Amino acid sequence: MKIHAGFTLGFECLQPTPMLLVLNIHPSRRIDLLTEQVLTFNQAIDAWNYTDSFGNACTRIVAPPGVTTVSSDFEIYDTGQPDIVPVDAVQHDIKDLPDEVLQFLLGSRYCDTDRMGDFAWQNFANTPLGWPRVQAILDFVHNHIDFDYQNADSHRTAHGGYTDRTGVCRDFSHLAITLCRCMNIPARYCTGYLGDIGVPAVPDPMDFSAWSEVYLGGHWHTIDARHNTPRIGRILMATGRDATDVALSTSFGSSTLVQFDVVTEEIEEGKAA
Repeated sequence: MKIHAGFTLGFECLQPTPMLLVLNIHPSRRIDLLTEQVLTFNQAIDAWNYTDSFGNACTRIVAPPGVTTVSSDFEIYDTGQPDIVPVDAVQHDIKDLPDEVLQFLLGSRYCDTDRMGDFAWQNFANTPLGWPRVQAILDFVHNHIDFDYQNADSHRTAHGGYTDRTGVCRDFSHLAITLCRCMNIPARYCTGYLGDIGVPAVPDPMDFSAWSEVYLGGHWHTIDARHNTPRIGRILMATGRDATDVALSTSFGSSTLVQFDVVTEEIEEGKAA
């Protein structure tokens, strides 16, 4: 299947403002591109690319005073298959984990494992190791948090999501990641595109999405506590310890988001986007 995706974001700055942008698709998906995926700006601007420590494709700019828009529009191939459910994937002993995976067992800015450890062991210690334990955590988070755009809070941690019992996709991801880490299952945060493909469309404006991955059986596997069912058409943009590492934009100065438009849709056979 083919997917048409892209965005236009607008940032208003009062003075020249350095910014980091994580708005490209992940390098692992470049092979699937059917058209170029580049960032374009509404004015001449210095921009240069780099790869961060997690392997994400990032961009540095200095936004001038006024409104700067950045956009991208592309087509990409997708298998059209739902997320794989690795029911037989085994959980590794910590001593057997690759060195680069160990960081995803530790607490981070939004994944406060120190506050959730006792709860995790009290509730999931008797679940079978591996995928069944992960699924038990996903079931809990999915049923514990109510999704509500009006209750988004960029300061809410995993423990905050647990106590508030409301939030958006990032809150589901942070809590699931934290509980997995508490149970010695490496877990990392993902951000990207996820359209209403293969499911009934929802009336809310399109947005970027957050989900997670766990390391079992020698591989990273997609998990999604918000939907808690395999989905079709994910387009990965970036992975990291939590939302801090994959923020769409990080400003070193005052900036205001004044435009936010995202599109993710299946291209019908025989039609162009």
